Amino acid sequence: MGRRCSIDAKALTSTVCMREEVVVIKWGGGLITQKEKFCVPRPKVINSLAKVLREVLDHAPKPTRIVLVHGAGSYGHLRSKMWRLQEGKLPDGSVAPEEEDGCHSQEEAVYLVREELLELNRLVCTSLFHYGIKTCVHSPHKWAHGTGPSFKGDISGRFLKSDTAIDVTYGDVVDVGSSSFGILSGDDLVVRLSCELPNVRCLVFAVGGGIDGLLSLAPSKGGSNEHLIHEWSDSMPSNSFLHQENIDVTGGMAKKAACGAMVARKTSRVRVMVVNGEIPSRVLACMMGEDKVRGTRIVARAAVNLSKL
Repeated sequence: MGRRCSIDAKALTSTVCMREEVVVIKWGGGLITQKEKFCVPRPKVINSLAKVLREVLDHAPKPTRIVLVHGAGSYGHLRSKMWRLQEGKLPDGSVAPEEEDGCHSQEEAVYLVREELLELNRLVCTSLFHYGIKTCVHSPHKWAHGTGPSFKGDISGRFLKSDTAIDVTYGDVVDVGSSSFGILSGDDLVVRLSCELPNVRCLVFAVGGGIDGLLSLAPSKGGSNEHLIHEWSDSMPSNSFLHQENIDVTGGMAKKAACGAMVARKTSRVRVMVVNGEIPSRVLACMMGEDKVRGTRIVARAAVNLSKL
């Protein structure tokens, strides 16, 4: 009688998963919400981006897993700015918002911001469900501790565990120390996700504001898409594309550039792109692995090709 082959189902599943490519996509808060107004989403934009994810799942050249990170936009930045949540716990009475928002302390503001972020996340997941995409949500305030890309939290043990859903997480207010808090940016999350998950092929920052990527002249100074930087490394200055610092409490475009450069330095396998999220075809092309997409590629090298600027 022939020898029966014993198959470890768990090992087989792991092997199959390892063959899948992973795409990490960041939807900017200023893309999916009207950032200047409290809790105002942009449903048409959210739906168009959700449709892109459906296209990737159905038509990517290779089996692909998606990890989606979305920003907070008007569901977090404005109230966080008012209550200086990015600075952590401040002495009672030292924070005096210029306008009434229903909160009486930083602690109340933290609670409200978290609830608002959950509402934005529900809108995102509802849109994805409309396109037949199931989601597995990982709210950072439930599992992450600390801020910056070195925050404490298990990435490999939490993400890519569901065979039937995509993973979704977002920028959030998290605990820092025993009695304080801080803002964990979605840009910091994508650094860890891109570097620690297996088989990540690309990281795509889909940004709003009608811009095609990083610009050599800030929009506030008259910069337009004619000033697009096609290729950028952190050997180049970042102060040229700072914008919306009066609203954004997590660093804005410069933060995205820095985090993208960190990924490019740590792992050569990941292609890092910043593209106009209001043009879904470009987001789709990046996620599909196309090379010639209008946007900014972030690279890790001492000098970039100046002919591409």
